[in-house]
Amino acid sequence: MKILTVVGARPQFVKAAAVSRVLRARHQEVLVHTGQHYDKNMSDIFFDELGIPKPDYNLGVGSGSHARQTADMLVGIEELLEKESPDAILVYGDTNSTLAGALAASKIHIPVAHVEAGLRSFNKRMPEEQNRVVTDHLSDVLFAPTQTAVDNLTREGITRNVFNVGDVMCDAVLHYAREIDKQTPDYYFARSRRLLGEGAMPQRWYLATIHRAENTDTPEKVYQVLSAFEELPCPVIFPVHPRTAPLVRQACEQHAFTNTVIIEPVGYIDMLFYTKNAVKVVTDSGGLQKEAYILHTPCVTVRDQTEWVETLAGNHNILCKPTREDILDKVLHTAVDESAYGKPYGNGDAARQITEKLTGALDA
Repeated sequence: MKILTVVGARPQFVKAAAVSRVLRARHQEVLVHTGQHYDKNMSDIFFDELGIPKPDYNLGVGSGSHARQTADMLVGIEELLEKESPDAILVYGDTNSTLAGALAASKIHIPVAHVEAGLRSFNKRMPEEQNRVVTDHLSDVLFAPTQTAVDNLTREGITRNVFNVGDVMCDAVLHYAREIDKQTPDYYFARSRRLLGEGAMPQRWYLATIHRAENTDTPEKVYQVLSAFEELPCPVIFPVHPRTAPLVRQACEQHAFTNTVIIEPVGYIDMLFYTKNAVKVVTDSGGLQKEAYILHTPCVTVRDQTEWVETLAGNHNILCKPTREDILDKVLHTAVDESAYGKPYGNGDAARQITEKLTGALDA
């Protein structure tokens, strides 16, 4: 069976690494990189360090408006589908790459399989929410990461070929966390000093990733976040998204902020090291909330809602407004109830289940 897989953003590379290891033992996979994340530090390093097979095709779409980016992907993916004639297309998550893959395949009647189906923030202003809802309603096989996701799909009338397989990110986090444990902290400190500067590696730190437009599209919003970081008792390591880097650097220079350590985007394994050993994570990323939860690192999410509602149990993750006062309050004064911790994302065998269920659904 031939499966054409579409990826285009950092979290999708990680998910594809987990699934491809299992999928390729039984099927032929054609891997397509849309180029949605085109910065070398945001893309190439992931393929190198995670052992992801090099893409068979790279569309090189790059940045642009949502409409232009999605349209360019649609054209490129449709051409590849007609050329390769796969038995199904496999898409991940909720990016423009996900939507483009699902649309292109459904238009020419190629079955769509969606990994991470059923997530809902119930905020339709989010492009990701629009992408995931449309993709789910176009999909023929839906791999939900949690029972909550299954329930969301049921409420929308989607019940056929829906499988709760657990979360492939859990597969990846558990696999690579074991690799981290094989090295001493000094090994990662040495790697980090190339980014942080000689002698600059703190022994305790917070980890931050803030990139969503609603938190970074004006200097005042960036100031609110960074002014909160300035008052935290440990340095804040902040791998900055290329889109937001100019505003972040400008704010640090204008206001003489010194507690935020700005670094370039790092590879997945280094990011797991930072996450696993952080005092707390502050983020507006979807994936990092979940990775922090799996690694038992408390998280503050600078958003009004989260798709990963399971992480909120016991304040392992807590929602926060993008203001200096609320960030400080949530980071410094939120107590975590360890007794509420569970395993809502499975035991790390989602990739195996996806391969088996996909085979069965397509053969039926």
